[in-house]
Amino acid sequence: MVKEIKIGKVRFGNSHPFVLIAGPCVIESGASVLAIAERLKKITSRLKVPFVFKASFDKANRTSIRSFRGPGLWEGLKVLAEIKAKVGVPVLSDVHDVGQVGPAAEILDIIQIPAFLCRQTDLIVAAAKTGRVINVKKGQFLAPWDVAGIIKKMEEAGNRNLLLTERGVSFGYNNLVSDFRSLAVMRAKGYPVIFDATHSVQRPGGLGHASGGESQYIPLLARCAVAAGVDGIFLETHPNPAKALSDGLNMLPLDQLEKLLKDLVNIDRVVK
Repeated sequence: MVKEIKIGKVRFGNSHPFVLIAGPCVIESGASVLAIAERLKKITSRLKVPFVFKASFDKANRTSIRSFRGPGLWEGLKVLAEIKAKVGVPVLSDVHDVGQVGPAAEILDIIQIPAFLCRQTDLIVAAAKTGRVINVKKGQFLAPWDVAGIIKKMEEAGNRNLLLTERGVSFGYNNLVSDFRSLAVMRAKGYPVIFDATHSVQRPGGLGHASGGESQYIPLLARCAVAAGVDGIFLETHPNPAKALSDGLNMLPLDQLEKLLKDLVNIDRVVK
């Protein structure tokens, strides 16, 4: 048994169906992300899959100084607030420094700590003190049992509304692999575990000027994670990944999502 995390009607943990956390990598425009959110809501409602929308207002961790980062904190939060109100779904985005936490907590249902910042004590503590649900992505450089330190920081800050996300581990240069034992190891710590099926196929810095990816393996890894009993699937998707402004090579084309979700729902029912 793990702690059950609640956001409105969405439930993470125990024997609840997996939750889909999905959306584009970054907010490219207000109109484009609203359209994606509305389409995702229709698909997940049809399949009865609990859904949280995600998009980053600032991609601070980019390979190149010239890479698109998003609209920034204030404009991005305004867009996410509109999606929350118009589409009627919880929203998630990531923060990169303590100064972003307060404003983010006013809008976001889930505050995400990026993988590269998962050891930043001040950032985790500040996020925890908002009382919001916090999703911490396990860094590519951490073993699954190392999340114990993250959990301790959260709990000592007075917040047990915690989700832990596995997003692959570094395997040599410009490569990630997924060890599905980590899902069980992390879940044994008592909190729901999410599997990031799209960043797990990323090739960090693999193109030299940008990160590459192997999106053809997204369905395989997602099915494996759900078969392992994961509490949620994190998945970045875009209507046209080839033209996406960030992480296009490791995003799932939006028109492929419904078929994959049908498979995941069937697997989840068998497992749980």
